[in-house]
Amino acid sequence: MGFLDRFLKTPNWGVHPEDHKRPAADVALRILPTPERVYMPLSQHVGGAARPVVLVGQKVLKGQLVAEAQGNISAPIHAPVSGTVSAIGEVTAPHPSGLPFKAITIDSDGRDRWLDTGVLVDPFAAAPEEIAKLAAQAGVVGLGGATFPSAVKFALGKRLKVGTLIVNGGECEPYLSSDDRIMRDFACQVVDGARLVMHAIGAQEALVGIEDNKPEAIAAMRKAAAAYPEVKIRPVPARYPMGSDKQLIQTLTGKEVPSDARAAEVGVLVHNVSTCAAVHKAIRLGQPLVERIVTLNGGAIATPGNIYAPLGTMISELLAFTGLKETPSRLILGGPMMGTPLLHDRIPIVKGASGILAFDAAEAFVPEAGPCIRCGSCTKACPMGLLPLEMAARIKAGDLEGAEAYALQDCISCGCCAYVCPSHIPLVQYFSHAKGELTAAERTKLRTEATKRLAEAKSARIERENREKAEAAARRKAEREAAKAAAAAAAPPAVAEKTEGASA
Repeated sequence: MGFLDRFLKTPNWGVHPEDHKRPAADVALRILPTPERVYMPLSQHVGGAARPVVLVGQKVLKGQLVAEAQGNISAPIHAPVSGTVSAIGEVTAPHPSGLPFKAITIDSDGRDRWLDTGVLVDPFAAAPEEIAKLAAQAGVVGLGGATFPSAVKFALGKRLKVGTLIVNGGECEPYLSSDDRIMRDFACQVVDGARLVMHAIGAQEALVGIEDNKPEAIAAMRKAAAAYPEVKIRPVPARYPMGSDKQLIQTLTGKEVPSDARAAEVGVLVHNVSTCAAVHKAIRLGQPLVERIVTLNGGAIATPGNIYAPLGTMISELLAFTGLKETPSRLILGGPMMGTPLLHDRIPIVKGASGILAFDAAEAFVPEAGPCIRCGSCTKACPMGLLPLEMAARIKAGDLEGAEAYALQDCISCGCCAYVCPSHIPLVQYFSHAKGELTAAERTKLRTEATKRLAEAKSARIERENREKAEAAARRKAEREAAKAAAAAAAPPAVAEKTEGASA
C-alpha cells in the first residue's frame, strides 16, 4: 500500500461522532482581560507536585518562578500575572471527586509586567541538551491532555535515537477547537517549535497530522512550513480517537507500537501542536508556560469560542466572559469523551485544560443502561483491538484477573465502546473502576511484600545480633579462661603450692 493510499484510507476502528466544533472554531480568538486573582495548583503535570519558592506577601512578576520541580518527573510553576502572593493553600481540584489540592494564589496588580529573561541568539547552534533544559525550566508539558513533562520526552527521544517527530494536530474530541485555533492563528510558532523539538531529539523529519475537518488549519500550516521540507503537513481522516498517539502513529507511519512499548522504541515521538508553540515561546521569547487557548463550548454557552487566558483563572470567570444562556446541566473540563466532569465552576484552569464544556439539559442527558445483547459493536469500534464485552462481563462477575487477561490495561479509556453500545452500558466506567482496583491491589501486594521483606530482614538481623552476642560472650569467656591459665602457669611454685593448699 502506497503512502497516499494508507494516508487516505478510512480507519476500521473508532467512531465518527458529530464534532460540534463550529461555530466555536470559526469565531476569532478572544483574549481574556487579566483576572483580579489567579490560583496556580502545584500539580499541573504528571509526576511530583512542584514545591513553592515564594512566601505570602511576596511581589512577583509575570513569568517568575513560584514553585520548583521536585524529582526527575515534575515541572515548575510560574506566575501568570504580576502581583502579590496572597495565599498558599487549598483549592478544589479539577477532578470528579472535588477534593482539594494545594495552590499558590496571586492577586494581580493589573499591569502584567513580565520578568526579563535571556534568550538564545541561535537555538539551532545550541546543544540539544540546552533546548531540553530551557523547556524544562519553562514548565512546558504536553498540552494535548497528558501533561507529561516535555523535556523528559526530549531526553528519551535523544537516547533512543528517534528519527521522526509526529506533531499531533488531530484534536479528534467533539466540541474542542483550541488546537485548531492555534494552528490557524499561530502556525509559524507551531512550525518553529516543531523544528526546535526535532533539534532537541535529533529527528530528521516532522509529520504534522491534522484531521481533514480542519481545512483552514491545514492551509495555515502548509503556508508556515513551506520553507522547511523536513516539516510535512499530513491531513488524516476525521475519526475519533485519531488524536490518540498510537492511532496517529499507525496512520502516519504504518508502525504499530506494541502494548508493552513506548512510541520512542519504534523510532517515533509525539508532541501536540500547542506543546510545540509553548516550546517556541520558551526558547525564542524566554516565556514560560503561563497561559493557553481554551475552548468554551456547549449548549449553555451564549457566545462559544476560544479564549486566550492565564493559567489559574477560575472557570467561573471564563463562563462569565462568554456568557451563559442557562445554568449548565453538566460541566466538563476537556472533551466529552475523555474529559473530567466537574462539580462546580469554582475551579482554576490548568496546563492541560484544552476546553470547558457547559452542556444544556439535552446534551447532558444520559439514557438508562440496559443488558448487553452481545452485538459486538464495542469490539468493532475499539481502536486498540480489545474485547470490551468480555472484559465488562468479567468485571461484573468480580473476576478482575480475568478482565486483565483480556488486556484490560491496554484500554485507553477513549469511550468508543460506550458511544456505540445500543444498551448504553457505561463500559469505560467499568474499565476505569477495574483498573483502579487492580492498581490498588498491586499496591497492597507490594506493601505486603515490602512488609514481609522488612519483617524477614528484622528477624535475620535479630538472629545475627543474638549469634554475634553469643559468639562475643563465648569469646570473652575463652579469653578469661585463657588469661587464668596463663596467670597460673606464670605464677612462682610457692605461690602455686599455697594456692593449691588453700584450695584444699
